[in-house]
Amino acid sequence: MMKQNMWMTVAVAAVLAAGPALADGDACKPVRMSDLGWTDIAFTNATAELLLGALGYEPSQTLLGLDVTYVSLQNNWIDVFQGNWRPVQDEQFQKFFDDGSVEVLGTNLTGAKFTLAVPDYVAAAGVKSFDDLAAHADAFGSNIYGIEAGSNKPLLDMVEANAHGMKGWNIVESSEAGMLAQVARSVADKKWIVFLGWAPHPMNIDYKLTYLSGGDKEYGPDFGGATVRTIGREGYAKDCPNAARLFANLVYDVDYESRGMQMIMADGKSPAEAAKAMIAAEPARLDKWLDGVTTLAGEPGLAAARAELGL
Repeated sequence: MMKQNMWMTVAVAAVLAAGPALADGDACKPVRMSDLGWTDIAFTNATAELLLGALGYEPSQTLLGLDVTYVSLQNNWIDVFQGNWRPVQDEQFQKFFDDGSVEVLGTNLTGAKFTLAVPDYVAAAGVKSFDDLAAHADAFGSNIYGIEAGSNKPLLDMVEANAHGMKGWNIVESSEAGMLAQVARSVADKKWIVFLGWAPHPMNIDYKLTYLSGGDKEYGPDFGGATVRTIGREGYAKDCPNAARLFANLVYDVDYESRGMQMIMADGKSPAEAAKAMIAAEPARLDKWLDGVTTLAGEPGLAAARAELGL
C-alpha cells in the first residue's frame, strides 16, 4: 500500500510539473470543492473560485464535515479539498491515501499550527501545558471547546485514554463560529476556557492567547506545527491537469490568510469580497498562481484572470 501511495504521489507531481498544462475538456468545467465551515477554507476556496471563474470553469462548494469530505473524495462526489492539515489528519485519514482514494495536488500553507490554547490570563495563573489542565478541572468546568464533529478526534481519544489525567472531561463539539463565540464571552468576563486554537486565524489578532505545550502526541511537536495540503479525488490531476495545476500553484502564507480572514470575520466582507480585495492588494501573486495555467479554452490564464479581476 505504501509503495502504491508513493508511486501515485510521484505520478501526480510529474503531471503537474510537466510544463504548461493542457487545456481541460468540458467534463472538467464543474470544479466541486469541500467547505468545512472554517473561515480559512472559506477564504482559500473563494480565492480558487475567483480564479477558476476567470478561466472559464464553474466552481462550487459543498458544506461537509471532515469525515464526509474524505468519503466524498473517495466516491467522486467532490474534486478538491484545500484543508488537509498535517500531521493532525494523518493517522485518522491515512487509509484514503494508502488506497489511492485521494491524491496530493500540492502544499498550500506552511508555518501553520493547531493545538489547544488558553487566554493569556489563564496561562499567567499556571496553565501552560496539557499536563496543567487536570489540576484546574473545576475552573474549566471540565470542558474543552472544539469545533465540528469529525475534527476533534485527537481530543476525544485523549479523554478516553485518560491522557494528561483528562478522564471525564467533556469535548464540546459545535463549529468554528460557535467555539469562538464562547471564547469571546469567556474573555469578556475573564472566565477560564481552553479551546482549539490555530494559525492562520484572526483569533491570534483579536485575543492574547497562549498555545499549550505538551500536546505532541495529540497534535504533533512545535505546538501542533502544521502544513496544509490541497488534495483531490483519485485521478483528478490526470483528468483535469490544467485545473490541478492551478491548485498546485495556489500557495498562501499565514499572514496573507490571517488578513483575508480578518476581512471576513471583523469587517463583514463575504469570502469572495475578501479574496478579491487581497488579490487586488497583492496582484503579483497571480504570476505564480497562474504560471503554466490556461483558460478552459486553452488561452493564456494570467491575462484572462487580470482582465476579469480588473488588474
